[in-house]
Order: sequence, then C-alpha cells, then structure tokens
Amino acid sequence: MGQLIAKLMGVFGNQEHKVIIVGLDNAGKTTILYQFLMNEVVHTSPTIGSNVEEIVLRKTHFLVWDIGGQEALRSTWSAYYSNTEFVILVIDSTDRDRLLTTREELYKMLAHEALRDASVLIFANKQDMKNSMTTLEISQFLTLTAIKDHPWHIQGCCALTGEGLPAGLQWMQSRATAN
Repeated sequence: MGQLIAKLMGVFGNQEHKVIIVGLDNAGKTTILYQFLMNEVVHTSPTIGSNVEEIVLRKTHFLVWDIGGQEALRSTWSAYYSNTEFVILVIDSTDRDRLLTTREELYKMLAHEALRDASVLIFANKQDMKNSMTTLEISQFLTLTAIKDHPWHIQGCCALTGEGLPAGLQWMQSRATAN
C-alpha cells in the first residue's frame, strides 16, 4: 500500500505515465483494464468513482485510472485530467445509438486545457459481436481525422478475449518512450 501511495505521489519521477480510461457505461473499460492486468475476464459491475491500477510494459509504467461512464458521472471526468498523458476512450462498437454522445464527450475532453498534451487511444471494443461497426466507420463518425493537436490511434479489440489490446498498449508505449 505504501508503495502505491509513493507512486501516486510521483516519487518515481517521469517513469510513471498517467492514463485515464473513459467511455460511456457498458463500453468495456473495466474489463479491458483487468484483461491487461490479469489476462483474464473479470466479471464487473458498473464503476462508481474510479479504479486505479498499474500496468507495466517493457519497463514503461502506466498508472491507469478507470473512471465510471454513467451519465451522472461524466461531469466528474475532468477532475482526473491533471497530468494525464494518455486518454483511452473505449467505445462499444455495437452501440450506434450513443455514438453521437461519445463524439460529444471526446471533443469536450480534447478541448480541456489539462489534456492539451494528451495522446488518445480509442479502443473500438466488441469487434467480435455481430453488427459491430468497423474501426473505419467509427473513425469517420467521430471525425478523427479532424483531430490535429493530439496524437491518436484507433484500435479494434475484444475485451473478453484480449484481442487487439496488446497493439493498443504497444502504441502507447511507443509514444511514451518517444517523449
């Protein structure tokens, strides 16, 4: 516990990269976080507040904040933005009805001063489901090519199997070591 508190206080300097995982409720944020940590599916319930975990990839340490995505909690997301280097936006690729809400939340975040230097990784989750949108469809709907002031990457994935998750983490790791 003391070690975690020391890390949270930044004792380890620049080795630690702060990451926030955001997205609408039921997109798969917590499932992705625990797939990274344990390589297994953990049955989750809606996150109220946040979870924080450390993920290490080839000596790169990511302190990952998983923030609840219910509508009532989205207004609190900005409380987590300070010192964030990476935003992971998780999208349910089958949830066409709420993609507009996701786009609004994404652009609201990117306009926030505290995230001006953040890189954005978009996980298009639930790619294994019938009728899921492709990463290209999601990218076009979110107008990702309009994002010029933040490095971004969209990655199709399946949180339940872990497919696509390592590629997303490797993109973040390459960005972290390049900076």
